[in-house]
Amino acid sequence: MAAVLDIDLLRTFHAVARLGQFRAAAEHVHKSPAAISVHIQRLESLAGGRLFDRDNHSVALTPLGQRLLAGTAELLRMHDKVVDELHGPTVAGRVKLGVPDEYAAHVIRDILPGFSAAWPEVVLDVVTAPSQALAEQAARGRLGCAIVAQPLPAGQGAVVPLAVTQPVWAGAAGWRAGRADILPLALHATACPYRRAMTESLTRAGRRWRIVLSTPSSQAIQACVEAGLGISLLDQARLTPAMRVLEELPRVAPHGVYLLRAPGRAEDPAADRLEQEIRQRFRLG
Repeated sequence: MAAVLDIDLLRTFHAVARLGQFRAAAEHVHKSPAAISVHIQRLESLAGGRLFDRDNHSVALTPLGQRLLAGTAELLRMHDKVVDELHGPTVAGRVKLGVPDEYAAHVIRDILPGFSAAWPEVVLDVVTAPSQALAEQAARGRLGCAIVAQPLPAGQGAVVPLAVTQPVWAGAAGWRAGRADILPLALHATACPYRRAMTESLTRAGRRWRIVLSTPSSQAIQACVEAGLGISLLDQARLTPAMRVLEELPRVAPHGVYLLRAPGRAEDPAADRLEQEIRQRFRLG
């Protein structure tokens, strides 16, 4: 008999791949970490090999896992669309979505076209801004949904993030600086959490710095770093071949990428479907 892919196993697999941690995936799909391990083992048996490389802190997709992830994203989306159509009318409405600049291309290119094709009666209104500004707008009800980057909260029971990212110091591949040098920083926008993390971590470490670029544009920061004009704090997944990690600079704690909803809103099926689509398909890098 041909192998059959179980939807629950695939949903668990996608959660682990997106969040990079078994514990965070367990919270997301409301299962125990032990159940998550069993699900992945069963799926690896069906797939015929390891889907993840694991260490004490995180997991990473193997080449086989990458193929399975790419091949089943549309399957999960269509499964959920069919179930939704069986249990209710066509979804319609308007959703205003806020996205930080560094994730906008991925969301606009890889997520929203499929959503619009599945739910053509939903009108999307997309805005970009730094994370802190988006969080404030969502809290005031000016956005239906907002994707934001924030430091991970301490303790358990917090909202499960879309993904967990490790910020790293990035410089041009040939960049070098001595201990006494004044570090040239390419700073993110004022309302971006990475800007504060950069300046505070360097100040605590006793390192001197100056600003060579201050911008809300992730492309401008990338160009500045690649050109060797400055260094910056970036998601590790966003480093390019022209960059290297600057291990000599102080480590910054992991951050989470969260999906926020406007509080106190009445039932909003259109925003619910958009949230579901983003949670299933959001990826770092």
